[in-house]
Amino acid sequence: MSDIAYDWLTLGAAAVLFAILSFLKRKKNAGFTTRVLLATAFGVVLGIACKGHTGYVGAVGSIWSSVITALVVPLLVFSIISSITNLGESIRLKNIGVKTVFFLLLNTTTASLLTLLLAQAFQLGRGFHYTLSGDYTPHDVPAVLDTIVNLFPRNLADNWVNNQVVPIVLFAILTALAYNAAASTDKGRSAVAPFKTFIDAGNVVFSKATQIVVGYTPYAVLALIAEAVSGSDAATLLPLVLALAVAYIAIALQLFLVQPLVLATVTRLNPIRFFKAFFPAGVVAFTSESSIGTIPVTVRQLRSAGVPGDIASFVAGLGANLGMPGCAGVWPMLLAVFAVHAQGLNYSPAQYLFLVVLTLLVSIGTVGVPGTATITATSLFAAAGLPIPFIAISQPISQIVDMGRTALNVAGAANTAVIVAQTEHQLDADLYYGRKEYSDELDVDGSDAGPAPTPTTAPAVPPRLPNAVLLASGGDACCGIRPGK
Repeated sequence: MSDIAYDWLTLGAAAVLFAILSFLKRKKNAGFTTRVLLATAFGVVLGIACKGHTGYVGAVGSIWSSVITALVVPLLVFSIISSITNLGESIRLKNIGVKTVFFLLLNTTTASLLTLLLAQAFQLGRGFHYTLSGDYTPHDVPAVLDTIVNLFPRNLADNWVNNQVVPIVLFAILTALAYNAAASTDKGRSAVAPFKTFIDAGNVVFSKATQIVVGYTPYAVLALIAEAVSGSDAATLLPLVLALAVAYIAIALQLFLVQPLVLATVTRLNPIRFFKAFFPAGVVAFTSESSIGTIPVTVRQLRSAGVPGDIASFVAGLGANLGMPGCAGVWPMLLAVFAVHAQGLNYSPAQYLFLVVLTLLVSIGTVGVPGTATITATSLFAAAGLPIPFIAISQPISQIVDMGRTALNVAGAANTAVIVAQTEHQLDADLYYGRKEYSDELDVDGSDAGPAPTPTTAPAVPPRLPNAVLLASGGDACCGIRPGK
């Protein structure tokens, strides 16, 4: 049999496996994790059985990588502008918004730095061999000064064509701030209302488009794993096991050491009391793998710990979309260092630190994005010039890490809520330290506020926190319901 015929036969076998994955989704309601793990097994078997003949199959993975990359820029533009303009619409939110955003992003920064140090210490990615497609051209890593200059937008069309993410992010932030300034008066608000409607609609549409693409992840995983196994020995996939271990070490240190240290330093509160109150929400987050789905439990537990209901609702809602240390801090940095080492690139310390800056910037740009962990990693890789296929290769362990990522995301938001309440002198210390018993019938200040949100009833969305933001989050395992579920 000729090589071409063998390639077509391999593609036919892959099509049968794709059909099985589709059948499991449509007829058996198989979960996203189940299908990704099964796709991994299929990919390994196909790669071993058809070694050297997976070129056509690998094209499926390349197409997925290209499409999801194409969505990054428009998604960032609409998401950033929508989020910042929504945040700026309420006077009450402005009073707590700056502190909330600062500490949420601080969580992302510390998680990214911690992951960078651990990945370097373990030399993550060394020994992993993956052959990129023949049309992939690696990007040269620019000098730090040149990179800083190139951060700022000059020609948006050129930035878009070259997938330069950070200038797009900065331009979107500038546009959002300009909108807030224009909408500061009744006349101005009326004049820019059509622009706001357009932005919110675009945010929903592109978020849905991203959810659709992320839903095809199992097929991309099968194709890319098959190509990876076909081009190397199965033993070379073992570094992924180390990546899984490093991810959970980073999550544990951030959750049980870094965040409590920040809480104790800023507020002088005992972090042990925080964990006692947070534990039920943490369990729900870990088992459900849904930050959005955990919000009712998170708000209830925060109120039981003395955080006012409006602060608890606002920070928990925003924290499920912004500054996620698991999905936007640990995971993108872990994959970036893995890809750098796997390719044998020589990054300087300044260039590694600049990856941290990029991680922070793209985390702002993926507020409310379905498939958050995938999109933040894709945005970081696009900004740093790293090969997107490495993201799909990591999907098997991504699903295992997702439980810890989600718990860390929710913990970061809850931790921030306590900090904001305490620094605003609105935390009920008696409730926090258990000197007073919390009742769902009373608000934390003791006034009759009606029934508080329970784990079975979603809390009221704080003023001006848009439905679009929460809706857009509904397609991610980290931030909402899994794609395909």
